[in-house]
Amino acid sequence: MHFAPRAARVLALAALPLALTACGSSGSAGHASSGSSSDPNAGLLTGTQLKKALAPASFFASGFAVDPSGARDSGGTYTPPSSAPAAKPDCGKLGGTAWIDITGISGVSFAQNDYVDKNTSEDIGQEIDAYRGTTAASVLKSVEKAATACTDFTDSQTRTKVRVTGRSTPGLGDGAYTLTLTDPSWDNGSTLVAARVGTNVVSVMSTDGHDNGAATAKKLTLRIVDALRKES
Repeated sequence: MHFAPRAARVLALAALPLALTACGSSGSAGHASSGSSSDPNAGLLTGTQLKKALAPASFFASGFAVDPSGARDSGGTYTPPSSAPAAKPDCGKLGGTAWIDITGISGVSFAQNDYVDKNTSEDIGQEIDAYRGTTAASVLKSVEKAATACTDFTDSQTRTKVRVTGRSTPGLGDGAYTLTLTDPSWDNGSTLVAARVGTNVVSVMSTDGHDNGAATAKKLTLRIVDALRKES
């Protein structure tokens, strides 16, 4: 079964606590107060709050367990956003659980983890990122652009060519886009979904099942979207 790598994400996040200490907002760990109108993070969910919206262990089928090395969140503080989209996206990022990084746009808070079936190596990843202003909508557009630019890429593990197809997906949040990754050398493909909920973007990845992970990816996205609407 195809198993999406996560090593790069784990290494990148290992230094996060130090970055948060140096750069994090000194505001409240909850929603910023409405009186702090000059605060660009006012009203945005913190990583602690986003973590509550992730699907719990009970959501996943028997055999799946959380991978402790991939469970991270930005806690009660915010980090400065960055936007550095490349002229051509790094298509190989689509092969990882943190595939949303392909947009080159980072948010101010996040929460993520992924669940793995050690017997089949099936992998299900979930992440939520919060953005300032209208940036979340820009992230979704960037996902669509990446799908257009990355019609295929080379799998870093098998060194074979992965085919990528994408489509807009109605009924998921305030807008969503789905990518399907297939490769003849894999037992099953991957489905990636990005969905916007206000200023947040949900990104999931699934190789679960025999449908390129599609049904599980959609079900998980819906679960997180509903939880975010209750949290906001």
